[in-house]
Amino acid sequence: MVGGVWAALGLSLTCLSALSLISPAWFMTPTFSFGVLTYCSWPPGDNWNQSCTTFWSLEDMPDAAWRVSASMLLGGWLLLASSAVLLLSWALGPNGLCPSRGSGLAPGMQAAAAIITTVGLLVFPVSLASPFTKEVCKSSSVYHGGKCQLGWGYVTAILNAILAGLLSIIGWPCMTKVQRRAIFFYSDTERIIFMPETIK
Repeated sequence: MVGGVWAALGLSLTCLSALSLISPAWFMTPTFSFGVLTYCSWPPGDNWNQSCTTFWSLEDMPDAAWRVSASMLLGGWLLLASSAVLLLSWALGPNGLCPSRGSGLAPGMQAAAAIITTVGLLVFPVSLASPFTKEVCKSSSVYHGGKCQLGWGYVTAILNAILAGLLSIIGWPCMTKVQRRAIFFYSDTERIIFMPETIK
């Protein structure tokens, strides 16, 4: 039951992260918006008539900071998606098929995804100093959007990174230190006697 809930949360978080990655609403002006992978423009007062373009490769992106950020964000998403698939296989598979169920692999992948995504999110505003962004945002610079407003796509990506970190903490196996005991079997009485392990 707990594994199923954890898998559902991981899958939902992966889908939300994908939505924020493809969203063009990271930074916006009244006639233009852009995200890490997509940008859109529209005539003044006509938001429904948008024309959008996607960066299909790293070479198409405006500057080096943008490329680094996109690479890290995509890498973080791939780790998050891999952990969601792993959790889903554990939740749906038979108990004996996955002996490492509940191991630290999935939470470790989620923690790595959260860290990589956070670094990618911190690098992306450096690209506000690129010529592409300066033309759109007018007087933008590193960590300063100029006339561009912060959009819901960037805020969603930040929340996804926080939730991935929290999900990895919740899912980490609880390690408790239990006193080891030696077990002795007596065949004549068919009893099991637990004895504390002697320190040598």
